Amino acid sequence: MSDNADDPDIPSNESAEPLSRAIGERYLTYALSTIMHRALPDARDGLKPVHRRILYAMRELRLTSTGAFRKSAKISGDVMGNYHPHGDAAIYDAMARLAQDFVIRYPLVDGQGNFGNIDGDNPAASRYTEARLTAASEALMDGLAENSVDFRENYDGTLTEPEVLPAAFPNLLANGSSGIAVGMATNIPPHNLDELVAACLHLVKTPEARDDTLLNYVPGPDFPTGGVIVEPPESIAETYRTGRGAFRLRCRWEIEETGRGQWQVVVTEIPYQVQKSKLIEKLAELIQTKKVPILADVRDESAEDIRIVLEPRSRNVDADVLMNMLFRSSDLETRFSMNMNVLIDGRTPKVCSLKEVLRAFLDHRRAVLIRRAEHRLEKIDHRLEVLEGFIIAFLNLDRVIDIIRYDEAPKEALKRESWGRPIARATSEADYVPPAPLPEGDEGMLSEVQAEAILNMRLRSLRKLEEMELRGERDALMEERAGLQDLLESEDLQWDRIAGELREVRKAFGKSTPGGERRTDFARAVEVAEVPLEAMIDREPITVVCSQMGWIRAMKGHIDLDTEMKYKDGDAGRFLIHAETTDRLLVFGSNGRFYTLSASALPGGRGMGEPVRLMVDLPNEAEIVALMIHRPGTRLLVASSAGDGFIVPAEEVVAQTRAGKQVLNVKDDVTAVICKPVEGDHVAVISRNRKFLVFPVSELPEMTRGKGVRIQKYNQTRGRQGMLELDGGLSDLTTFDAEEGLKWQMPNGQTRHEKDLSPYVGKRAGVGRQPPYGFPRDNKFS
Repeated sequence: MSDNADDPDIPSNESAEPLSRAIGERYLTYALSTIMHRALPDARDGLKPVHRRILYAMRELRLTSTGAFRKSAKISGDVMGNYHPHGDAAIYDAMARLAQDFVIRYPLVDGQGNFGNIDGDNPAASRYTEARLTAASEALMDGLAENSVDFRENYDGTLTEPEVLPAAFPNLLANGSSGIAVGMATNIPPHNLDELVAACLHLVKTPEARDDTLLNYVPGPDFPTGGVIVEPPESIAETYRTGRGAFRLRCRWEIEETGRGQWQVVVTEIPYQVQKSKLIEKLAELIQTKKVPILADVRDESAEDIRIVLEPRSRNVDADVLMNMLFRSSDLETRFSMNMNVLIDGRTPKVCSLKEVLRAFLDHRRAVLIRRAEHRLEKIDHRLEVLEGFIIAFLNLDRVIDIIRYDEAPKEALKRESWGRPIARATSEADYVPPAPLPEGDEGMLSEVQAEAILNMRLRSLRKLEEMELRGERDALMEERAGLQDLLESEDLQWDRIAGELREVRKAFGKSTPGGERRTDFARAVEVAEVPLEAMIDREPITVVCSQMGWIRAMKGHIDLDTEMKYKDGDAGRFLIHAETTDRLLVFGSNGRFYTLSASALPGGRGMGEPVRLMVDLPNEAEIVALMIHRPGTRLLVASSAGDGFIVPAEEVVAQTRAGKQVLNVKDDVTAVICKPVEGDHVAVISRNRKFLVFPVSELPEMTRGKGVRIQKYNQTRGRQGMLELDGGLSDLTTFDAEEGLKWQMPNGQTRHEKDLSPYVGKRAGVGRQPPYGFPRDNKFS
């Protein structure tokens, strides 16, 4: 009874409890259901409930591997109606996956029709495809009719389904599995069945074998799409020992000569779970964006087999260098993360090692063997009982016929008869002598089963009831029964029988059978020295043109910087820089972030170019403050409109991603306004209210990121609405050598050279004074 049973304000069909407890209990129920009945596979047969139900339903439909196909819609409908009350689309997707030979190492469903492909195309609708079981799935269910596993009621109690399949081979490792539960997940790669059987046989022979010893038989995964594993052996050993880790998997490729010294790379196998169409798109994008400049073209010439052709830009390119760049930039190399989290006994989730998973399978096989032997023993005992009755009936055939013919209760009469006493055959019902009643406590010579079997025997079988045949069958069954009793009493005989069954599986699906050979090889990753980008790009002069609206392009050659350029309507020029195709460009935004562009990736100068915002993630509200060539070893002075700034090394502002790199921190209405190379020993700064200040560069700190320090002080005044505002703000600054002084252009077109700036020298963060005579009215140094 709930705590509130006596509360009159709460209806009798409702209860009150703390929200945390109510949610906790319900969420725990959901989590356990997800873990046990949806996401994690059983270590014994390697299947999730939906896959187990699909295979069992197909078995009930008698869709054998040598029989006819059946519509997939019929199969998914039966699964949904009888065993799995979920959406038919989810069931069909699960069944289609079991039929895809590029996903499952040993397919459990034989599909006819379009079941999808490695390009990532979805299977056709279930009404268009057909399916049946494969020999591998039949091996998983071999023994279901012999009481080898427990059955449970289906969701509505009208049928029964197996809790686990007998599983003649370690399907969990052979085909792998993946799933996401609540708070845990599993991801197991496929393996070679021949190697798994070899490991199991070793474990049967040496139960205390170490995990490292098992790696002599199972060196690593065997993916259905092939490829090459380049993970170090010590890392693989640790992964199998702990049940967690990852495998580096590369495509299989070769060099193909095309004549006249030309060559191309042909990829014949791609990594597991990589969609070929998306891989081709990614490679084409790398060519378009020139992230791999030495790659000229990619072609998909695949038919039934994979054939992806990669053309280098020059025959002088090293193939290993090209492929290593593609391994880093595309899915030609992937990492398969392994998390061997399984239901070790059908109920308890556990991250297992390789040995623990194989041990769970072998223990399951032993339990199946014992149950099958006990079931066969019961059948033999029943048959022996029937045979004893048949022998009695054969020896007393005339009396049996009289009892069946004349007695009103033939079954009871057969059981009461004292077989062996001479009784003449009755010629009529009047001559029939019924069996005498049995003494108290005597059950008679024939049992209920024997009497029923004699009565159910067909007349035409009477001629076959020859004593020698009956006694021969009885003797054979007695011999088999003795063998089964020895098997049940001896653990050694049980493991010998299991080893024999595993050898039969090896003959059926091992490396000597079609598709049984190992597909994934092992190799060491070829370490190629990093080749700088400049070495892979033809060095040519260009002129970078960027407009005020941020449209950028690259003109061939070094054009005169005074040349008038064309821009879009309403746009004008902003930056005009001489550069080379091997240069990297730094873009400094008013948000304080640096972005990096490759000069070789800029659009050509035939049109108006492309917006910088399409090349990097520069926000729409941010403006381009500076555009310059990255010069390693130089230092940059960055400053905000509030007069704060610092010096940053050029190497620290290079961004590796489109998102850029935050260097100058700004907030509220403050923006970044200055980014200039440090080219002297003094800084000259001018504010918007024409205050001029000079101080040594050494007073500015060198940082990699931050707000900086105060460069110039500005007074605060109250505006019209009473808000505090800066009286001024940073307008421009520059660096110069104190011995050479400063130069600027006067309004009359003449250049003024001010050598002595000592009157304006002060401390950093000072206010300054009125600028020298002739300083530009726009408060800019250039």
